[in-house]
Amino acid sequence: MSAADGPARGHTAATLYEAAVAAEGPGRYAMDVGIRATWPGARVAAPAFTVQGAGGDNLALQHAILEAPAGSVLVADVNGADWGHWGEVLAVASQFRQIAGLVIDGGVRDTVEMAELDFPVFSRHVSVRGTRKLFRGALGVPVQVGAVTVHTGDLVVADADGVVVLPQHVADRVLDTADERVAKEADIIRRLKAGESSLDIYGLAEAGRG
Repeated sequence: MSAADGPARGHTAATLYEAAVAAEGPGRYAMDVGIRATWPGARVAAPAFTVQGAGGDNLALQHAILEAPAGSVLVADVNGADWGHWGEVLAVASQFRQIAGLVIDGGVRDTVEMAELDFPVFSRHVSVRGTRKLFRGALGVPVQVGAVTVHTGDLVVADADGVVVLPQHVADRVLDTADERVAKEADIIRRLKAGESSLDIYGLAEAGRG
């Protein structure tokens, strides 16, 4: 399956953020900038499976690996805690279950190993500290991750620029708007390569003049 056939139609997080604002108006579609890729080139686009865990404990994540549908991305709230809640062992277990990746408001470790596995992870911290395994947490419930409320089934798109979450009821409209934006941008790039200026293309030549 090509990227264009995937859940995000091949669109980047930045494109989808702009499309969401254009299609739905101002809203909280992007996680805060503290949630970022743990290794260069990490990228994921998949429906969310949400995890409410606890800081310094990764038992909820281990249960989530067994419960999440294949093709989903785990989206976990562990209260921003800077323990290493996730590492190589859980990434390998997730790949066996065909889980697409992890977005976590907290810490992870083994980032080199996860890059070698090509398992995309987006987190607030990288930390060597291990965790306890006591709190089963809750799965499939609304969570707050990176200041965004995420529900199971929401479309999550994450790459080098950040993490965008599209609620299920707006995702198709936003994707259609993104398709239109990409087509327009392709024409703008063509015109720039032909020598036109961005000021002229966007009608900004007179902007800022009093």
